[in-house]
Amino acid sequence: MTVPAPYPPTVDEQRSPLLRAAIWVAIGALIAAALVCVVWVLIGTQNGIVGRAFLTILLLAGFGGISILEAHLAPRRPTWFALASMGSWVVALIIGAVFIWMPERHYFGGIGRFMQFLLIVLILQLALLHIRLYSKALERHRTTFTQVVGIVTIALVVGLAALLIVPLVMSEYVRFLDIYWRIVVAVAILAAVGTALIPLVNALFAPRKPRPLAPHPHQAVQTAPPAPQQAWPTYVDGYTPLPVMPDGTPDWNAYYTGYPTVHAPAPEAPQQTSSAPGYEGFPPPPPLPPRP
Repeated sequence: MTVPAPYPPTVDEQRSPLLRAAIWVAIGALIAAALVCVVWVLIGTQNGIVGRAFLTILLLAGFGGISILEAHLAPRRPTWFALASMGSWVVALIIGAVFIWMPERHYFGGIGRFMQFLLIVLILQLALLHIRLYSKALERHRTTFTQVVGIVTIALVVGLAALLIVPLVMSEYVRFLDIYWRIVVAVAILAAVGTALIPLVNALFAPRKPRPLAPHPHQAVQTAPPAPQQAWPTYVDGYTPLPVMPDGTPDWNAYYTGYPTVHAPAPEAPQQTSSAPGYEGFPPPPPLPPRP
């Protein structure tokens, strides 16, 4: 008795526990943001509460749609990338809720905050894309040096993204000193140097795929010898060729009988011309009628 083969694992079974944890974190962040907004509605001021509630609904709906999309794309991505992508959208959700319900200090605060929110989302996605491409370059040629440089560079990129996001969120309430922007520039330079090091090391030391050798222009190209032609069959003596049938094939019956199967047609006898007077064998013309 044979045991039936087990069913192939489904997509849910293939997901790692970390990915499931990330999905639960997204669900928890969605619920927490909704509860905070509800509390803010109940105890906050009445200034623009309807518009903020509408923006909150749009924000939560957008985050829910992105979470569903991330869950569908997760099986085709590395686990760490799926986690990082989900985490970036959780950060964007929190910042969006803060922008919606934070009291405005400028007249054009709503439009300005919307542009700042889009810029923050762009920074998060660019940092995520940078880390994804950088990790692929890092996997090409792994050494102790490249691993150290890769870890430090990824940390610098994450720190640079955080240093750029914080002023966008707190610029209305906090004045950042000149030393802060000096640190931002220094971190950006170090991250750029680390980003350029790995491709340079790969170009110098990473193994390359072998390329097919092209033939030398002065080297004669060897061609395959022509196939030997089959000789025409002969009689038993090995010299006399067999006759040809009307269809062009050898007369194999003649090989056994010794005589050709189809004889050559006899030449036609020349046509005899009539000795009677006339023109080329035709009868002579009739005689003329008698004259009176």
